[in-house]
Amino acid sequence: MDRRNLTRVSEFILIGLSDVPELQLLFFTVFLIIYIITVLGNLSIICAYLLSTNLHMPMYFFLAHFSFLDICYITVNVPKMLGNCLAAHKTIPFYGCLVQVYTFGVCGGTECYVLAAMAYDRYVAICHPLSYNTIMKRKVCIQLLVGSYLVGSTNSLIHTSITFTLPFCGPNVISHIFCDIPPILQLACADTRINQIVIFVTSVCVVVVSFILIVISYICIIIAILNLTSGRKKAYSTCTSHLMIVTIFYGSVMFMYLKPESNISSQDRVIAVLYTVIAPLLNPFIYSLRNNDVKRAIIKIYHKLKLPK
Repeated sequence: MDRRNLTRVSEFILIGLSDVPELQLLFFTVFLIIYIITVLGNLSIICAYLLSTNLHMPMYFFLAHFSFLDICYITVNVPKMLGNCLAAHKTIPFYGCLVQVYTFGVCGGTECYVLAAMAYDRYVAICHPLSYNTIMKRKVCIQLLVGSYLVGSTNSLIHTSITFTLPFCGPNVISHIFCDIPPILQLACADTRINQIVIFVTSVCVVVVSFILIVISYICIIIAILNLTSGRKKAYSTCTSHLMIVTIFYGSVMFMYLKPESNISSQDRVIAVLYTVIAPLLNPFIYSLRNNDVKRAIIKIYHKLKLPK
């Protein structure tokens, strides 16, 4: 049969966190507050980097771009989730779903390697402090960032292409809070074993490889710190914030994408909220509250912008 004749689905229905009507207003309020705080928090870090010359260093260069990715990351999904909380029909057009999958994949894949670049930056700063300015030149930082975007974009393009060329002839109910590849594949009217293999292989290449690079960097950092006679506390403090973000992000992502194929459960939807909503919310607080340079820069900018009495 002609595959084109099988593809009848023009829109998908998103289940969301719950189909209980009484909870929708609560979810809308909570997610709206989280979204506003996340955007403002990450924007404050970007502004602090742009407006404070003291932060014009590789560490904050990557942090500012990571904050930008977090804004994009949460904006891909949360506005649609907010709309669905108030809508009678929680639908998303077929091509809207495609765009959401691709954009989400770009942000997620890029964040993995930006986190790896941040770990490498900390490795050079602690293990090779005398050569830091030579190694972490602006050109190198830009190359690491561009490489991260290329990996994220290529990975997402592969996933999106092989997923949305499948035939979808119904049902069209996605048992998830947003358009994601695993629950979408369950709706395809075709064998998806190749897709599952590609998801696993590329997830290993993007998620696991970047995680291994981070682990190697921190093993070297820990060894170097243990050999220090002084300054251990400062060295630990520069790495703790990054490790907290890595733990939250990679723990939830690996749980979702490196497990055997199965139906998406309510537990999976909660885990998805953890890495798509909660992690971007926590990032600016973790970095700003634990980093005196960022706090001072934000306070200084606030005092400059505050209107005189």
